[in-house]
Formats: sequence, structure tokens, C-alpha cells
Amino acid sequence: MIEINLIPTAKKKKTTRAKAVDLVPMMSDVSGHMRDQFLIGAAGVVVLSAVAVGLLYLRQTDRGHTLAERHDVALADSTRYANVLRDRRRAESTRDSLLRQINLIVGLDDDRYVWAHVMDEVSRALPQYTWITALAFTGAPQGGTNPKSADTSTKKKNSMPKRADTTIPKDSIAIRVQGRTVDLQAVTRFMRDLEASPFFAGVVLEKSEPVTDNGKEVAQFQLTFGYSRPDTMLLRRTPLNLR
Repeated sequence: MIEINLIPTAKKKKTTRAKAVDLVPMMSDVSGHMRDQFLIGAAGVVVLSAVAVGLLYLRQTDRGHTLAERHDVALADSTRYANVLRDRRRAESTRDSLLRQINLIVGLDDDRYVWAHVMDEVSRALPQYTWITALAFTGAPQGGTNPKSADTSTKKKNSMPKRADTTIPKDSIAIRVQGRTVDLQAVTRFMRDLEASPFFAGVVLEKSEPVTDNGKEVAQFQLTFGYSRPDTMLLRRTPLNLR
């Protein structure tokens, strides 16, 4: 019996539907394969992260031990050096105290002959026909400055002693001279000779006025100047011989 297909496209449609039905398992296989790759990649990332964290932990632990050892060494060195510096500062404080006492004695010895130098230089510079009526100091009296000694004691056991100033302050000496002369030019020479002395500085004529002395007219003057302590190398000392 012969059959004639009057709808030729019906068969093709069935074939297409069959092919469409066959793509579903293929897509599921592909998605399953991709899911397996993602799982493998995620597992690899987790393993690498764990390894990296372990390495960082070991590195940080080793670095922590190294820093702790260095800290202990530095702390021991600091303690040792602090003790050395403290002992050195105490020794320097004791030395400064002794040096200050020596400088005080030297200062007192240097100022023993202040008035001897003053009278010697004034008499040496005094011109002819001029005489002195008064010679005294002005300002604060000598010994008004009280030098404090160095304090070597410490309030705390571990405290650093302070450095002491070994310089001894010296009192300034101002001198006033009153005199009379018959020649005003002699006063100028007198001031010039006083200024040339290494023991005096800043000679100033405070006043000059005419007065009468034993019926004669003379000039009365008043000078002020400061005592200058020269270098000890410029001083010449001679022994005092008693006969």
C-alpha cells in the first residue's frame, strides 16, 4: 500500500523537537563541569590563603622574638649607661664643688691688695701742686655677694646631680677721689694718668669748683672711676722684708 505525505514539514518539526529535547542534558553537563571548576578554584584559594596566613604568622612570630631580644639588650645597655652617666655626673659635681672653693680662695687672695694698688696708682699719677683730700669707695660694700657652694646631694637616689657654676662673681669697686689743685691743667693730666693705669677704668670728672684754702684760691675737684682687675700676669709682687 502506498502512502503519500501531504504535509512534508511535519516530519521536520518532529526532528527539530527531538534535537531541542537532546540539548537539555548537554547544558546540564556543561554547568556541572563549570561548577566543579569553581569548587576546585575556591578550594585552591582557600589553601593558598591558609599557606599565606601561616607564613605571615611565622614571620611575625620570628620578628617579634627578634625585637624582644633587641629590646632586652637595649634596656640592659640603657641601664648600664645610665649608671655610668650618673656616676660621671656625681664625679663632675664633686670636682666643680672643689674647683669653686679653689676659685673662691683665689678670688679672695687676688682682692687682698685692692686698696694698696689704688693708693699706689693714685699717688703715682698725682701731679705737682695737687693733693688729695678724700679717697673712698662708692656703691655696695665689698663682700656683699654671697657665692653659694655647689650642691652635690640628690633628693632622689636615681636623680642626676646638677652641674655647679664654678665662676665666683666679684664685686664691682667704684672709687671717689676728692682733691684740690692750683692748676686746672693738672686735673686733666691727673685724669689721663689714671686712665692709663691698668687698675682703673672710666675716669669721670663729676665736679670742679673754686674754693679758698688758707686765703688762697684753688680749684676743688671730684673724680669717680672703677677698679679694674688686670691679668695676674701683669702684676708684679715683691716680698716684704722686715728689718
